Amino acid sequence: MTPIIKPLILASKSAGRQEMLRASGLVFETVAARIDEEAIREGMQAEGAKPRDIADSLAEAKALKISRKFPQGLVIGSDQLLVGPDGELFSKAESPEDAEITLAKLAGRTHRLIGAAVICEGGKAVWRIVDSAKLTMKDMTAQNIIAYVEQYWEHIRHCVGCYRIEAEGAELFVKVEGNHNTIIGMPLEPVLDYLTLRGYERQS
Repeated sequence: MTPIIKPLILASKSAGRQEMLRASGLVFETVAARIDEEAIREGMQAEGAKPRDIADSLAEAKALKISRKFPQGLVIGSDQLLVGPDGELFSKAESPEDAEITLAKLAGRTHRLIGAAVICEGGKAVWRIVDSAKLTMKDMTAQNIIAYVEQYWEHIRHCVGCYRIEAEGAELFVKVEGNHNTIIGMPLEPVLDYLTLRGYERQS
């Protein structure tokens, strides 16, 4: 029996996630899922939730919101959390000054990136994955950090760690352990495996 191929929707306007799916040969639409991420994160933290569960819940919230609007589609929601060396959960920098503070806390130390993806269909979650990576950053002087932020602010302002591992950020690290796509923003390979099972073909 031929599987019914539904429109594929990415519940995100993230350039990194869009590029990953596009490079993999998938045909998809993008619809931004505007949810109150801070409220969900803070509420779950107050309840003692683990970072991987928070990332999973945020990815599900995004996918569910768009799936309820477009029940005829298959919706991918994804989220990424940065867990600092001392267990602090980092948010995206709202200003260059915030970015400098973030980088000062990460410099010379190891942090974790947790990436989650949830796929929803007809307003229900049908598949999910959570993956993590560990990254150890080089030491950076205050002057190095200021110069870096001044040069790259427009590129890193939407990145939770204030770096792009696929671009200029690669030079900031002495050790990277984990999947490259998870670090960029989504555990891509398991997502592609599931979509293949569902009959989605990838263009070369």
